[in-house]
Formats: sequence, C-alpha cells, structure tokens
Amino acid sequence: MSKILIIEDETSIAELERDYLEIEKFTVDIALTGDQGLQKALTEEVDLVILDLMLPYIDGFEICRKIRMVKDIPILMVSAKKEDIDKIRGLGLGADDYIVKPFSPSELVARVKAHLSRYNRLIGREKSNDEIQIRGLRIDPVSRRVFVNNKEVIFTIKEFDVLTYLALHPNHVISRDQLFERLWGGESLGEISTVTVHIRKIREKIEADPSNPQYIETIWGAGYRFKG
Repeated sequence: MSKILIIEDETSIAELERDYLEIEKFTVDIALTGDQGLQKALTEEVDLVILDLMLPYIDGFEICRKIRMVKDIPILMVSAKKEDIDKIRGLGLGADDYIVKPFSPSELVARVKAHLSRYNRLIGREKSNDEIQIRGLRIDPVSRRVFVNNKEVIFTIKEFDVLTYLALHPNHVISRDQLFERLWGGESLGEISTVTVHIRKIREKIEADPSNPQYIETIWGAGYRFKG
C-alpha cells in the first residue's frame, strides 16, 4: 500500500488527515516541523507528500523545491492562504495540487487517490524507445530525460509529460482543456491554471528567450502549438 508523508505543524489537523487516510488503507507518517519533514521526504520511501505551507524552520515552498530536485513523487500543497500568487508559486515549484484550508478530509482523500492513480499510470506505462529530436531539443521517453543543445535539463513528471505530449503533436493547436484532461486525467480535482504554470516552467527550461518561444507558442484564445 502507498505510503503518505504528512508535513503539518498543527497536530490535530495532521492526525485527522492521518485517520482518514488510514481508513483507506494508506500507510501514513507525520512530521511536525519543516526540517523533519524534508529529511523524511528525501531519505525515506514515500509515495506522496501532503505539505503544509507555513511550517517551523523551513517553509513549504522551500521543501517543495528541494524535494523536486531529487524526486518526482506527487506533492499536495496545503495552506490557509487563498491568494492566487501563492498557488502559482507552489505549482511553479513543482507541486501537483494546492488545497486551501479549511477543506473536508474526504476531499483530501479523493485528491490523494487521484494523484496516486495518475502517478502510478505514468510510471507503469509502456514507453516507446524512439527519441524525439527537434532542432536542439532531444527527449528520451525511456529514461525520461530532456537535453537542450546536448545539455541535460531536469524536468518534473508533469513538465516532462506536457512537453512530450506537445512534441508528439507538432504543429497542432492543443487547448488547455485538452492538456488538462489528457495529462491530469478526468478524475483530477486540480485547477486548469496549472497548465499555464507548467508551460511557463517548460519554456524557462528549453527556450533561449522564453518571451519569444521557438518551441511552444501560445495561440491566443485557442491553446498552444509545438513548432515542429
């Protein structure tokens, strides 16, 4: 059964989340401080992290950034902050979802299940051996590695899937709705704005000038097109 790590400094909230997840047969571990949670996330076998934003010693943004440097597991960021800028920052750092407090434990469990299901399908999917090479960009579907002008660039799972999907459909206009449905899945409870965030992060990694993209262009009012 999947192991969930809850990084949350409010004991009552952490224990409530744990109880609901354990009812669904998940194995759950709790860390009450940011530094403890980061250590557990990096050194233990964890399948998904529920990460509070405001934590002692290290905040959730920094923890998310450091986890994403070495692991691609789903991260669900939790916060009482409702501002869009915090959601955008969290998603931009690699979080897969952003949940605003207060929320129902049942909603949390549903999101955990949705993201784990999506993640397990991705890592279990049979992959093609064919590399995708377009100008100075090279995508290796087997090793899930991306190279720009022969220099490797590190991608999260979602960033890699968005880039690969677009590259496999060159010169086709693909809407945000299509990308969200295809890559986050119909069962996903996330927000479609996450597509925009991921496109921005991808451009920052592969484009010489992200404001004048040579690979992924925005077709206003329609979606995105990968220039083959």
